[in-house]
Amino acid sequence: MSTLPPSKVAGIHPVLPTVPQTSRPADDTALGSPGGAHDRLASWISDLTTLHALTERLGRTRTLADALDETLRAGAELVGARRGLVALRPCDGLGPERLAGLGLGHADLGHLETVPPGLDTPFGADPEGGADLTEVVHRDIPHEDSLDPRHREVAARLGFAASYAVPLAAETPGRLGGAVWLYDEPGQPDPRQRRMLSHYLRQAAQHIANRLELTRALTAVRTVHEGLLPPGLPLLPGVSLAVRHRFGPRGGGDFYDALALPDSALGLAIGGATGTGPAALAAMGRLRAGLRAYAVMEGEDPVAVLSDLELLLRMTEPGRCATALFGYAEPATRRLVLASAGHPPPLVIGAGRADFAETTLSAPLNMLACWEAPSVHLRIEEGETVLLYSDGLLHRTGEPLDRAFARLQAAAAHASPAARADPGALADHILHTLLPDLDSPAAADSPEDVVVLAAHFA
Repeated sequence: MSTLPPSKVAGIHPVLPTVPQTSRPADDTALGSPGGAHDRLASWISDLTTLHALTERLGRTRTLADALDETLRAGAELVGARRGLVALRPCDGLGPERLAGLGLGHADLGHLETVPPGLDTPFGADPEGGADLTEVVHRDIPHEDSLDPRHREVAARLGFAASYAVPLAAETPGRLGGAVWLYDEPGQPDPRQRRMLSHYLRQAAQHIANRLELTRALTAVRTVHEGLLPPGLPLLPGVSLAVRHRFGPRGGGDFYDALALPDSALGLAIGGATGTGPAALAAMGRLRAGLRAYAVMEGEDPVAVLSDLELLLRMTEPGRCATALFGYAEPATRRLVLASAGHPPPLVIGAGRADFAETTLSAPLNMLACWEAPSVHLRIEEGETVLLYSDGLLHRTGEPLDRAFARLQAAAAHASPAARADPGALADHILHTLLPDLDSPAAADSPEDVVVLAAHFA
């Protein structure tokens, strides 16, 4: 049985294996021959296997950016291209808008964005274009006189001679944008490549839409979380403040606060409500708002502040617990009065010392019939820093609490003199020493919030 070589399209080298096909039969009756049916079946199985492998790879992506990148890579394999880009521009106008490239740098993407909009752009279908548009093919860009001159100029600058673009659309929210793959030489995908890309993009577009909805939800939670926290820290003589925080994607209940009080005093607070999600955020917002009010009324007595806070928690969230620590500071005299409800003790850092304040061991709010614990008076020396932190800082180390406390104390003790004199630098040093992978993608999924609030007394 003779075979034909794979069909060639100018400028394209198919990545997918081509299944040998039988020669064209001499008469119509041969179309139904067992050999021809076997070859066609083998080709279909090969295509389905390839699509299954690519969609499985796509399904393992967890973020919107990863989904866009994987769609570009898989599309390049299917149509035999080396470079490509996807413009995410959801038609509902709710964003986010993104531009992702394969084999293209930021400067290359910037050049492509200068191409005038229209159906002849390398972005393929305009998100606001006609719904019946399925693809845009430019098989020989340097010689297509109908193209915008800027389009040909950018193609020459970036070294591509052909492009194949298709829209991305899902059931919800509809048109997502467009994707395009670029070829170094004139050419276009063959019918089989187009058909396989079309099947793949049906799954990819829906997956991208799902990641898009998740991204929007997480962004909304993050926006609410940020809105419930202080927009800034007060500027007071004799003390300088800095805060660093990382919040989990589901919205934890940790909070912090620093507020100017009468007589040039300063209120420092940190704590957290149990749970995650919108309910925990709402509880955290009520706790912080109540704590600010109680601090203004009776801030000189931290025990009274936390007692009032527990009453508020019992009335508004009877089934939820919370930890809290409140300190009343007088920067002029460097006097600090603290009370804690189940929260880790502050760390006092200075030249030659890094000691935990000996706050009285007490239960979290809403855990006992009546919460009350004595306050602790501290004398802060000139140049020392009081470090407040969330329990997430300890939990994220993955170690038992006693070892986590020891690591925190050691990190503070080994801070450089320059870091000890700058609360922001000290907070950064603590975070990077205890949690070196804090900003990695894996750490971003942790449910534990991390807050570090540093107050440096001059």
